[in-house]
Amino acid sequence: MLFRDASWPRWLMKRRRYLGVAAFFYALADTVLYHLDRGAIAFIGGEVSRLYIRTGWIAFLIFVPLAVTSTDAWVRRLGRSWKKLRQFVYGAAVLTLVHWAALHDWGGVEAALVHLAPLAVLEVYRLWSPQQRRRQRALM
Repeated sequence: MLFRDASWPRWLMKRRRYLGVAAFFYALADTVLYHLDRGAIAFIGGEVSRLYIRTGWIAFLIFVPLAVTSTDAWVRRLGRSWKKLRQFVYGAAVLTLVHWAALHDWGGVEAALVHLAPLAVLEVYRLWSPQQRRRQRALM
């Protein structure tokens, strides 16, 4: 919407599913490497009380059904429900921000916001723009 005449947004839109699956595999690799680093499920279970662990796990658990249902067959099977399921990605994004910031004792908030701020700005614009167009049409 913001870059109507540019070609790269179309390129991104065509590949957004692949980018989402890549994000899932990044989260999966992060989880696997965390388990390998800690080495014991009992130790990991003891860390559940920490905010960065809880938010990371919840975000990861949100990513799992999103990744599983990312195939064309699942999109057809879910129909309209597929779009509702996809909206969970926004909650996962916020949880990922909290995970990152809490992991760095809230000293890393700026770094996390640098990554989240452009997404937040684009989302606000996406929601705001159609309302502006409707208002302009109503005034005409």
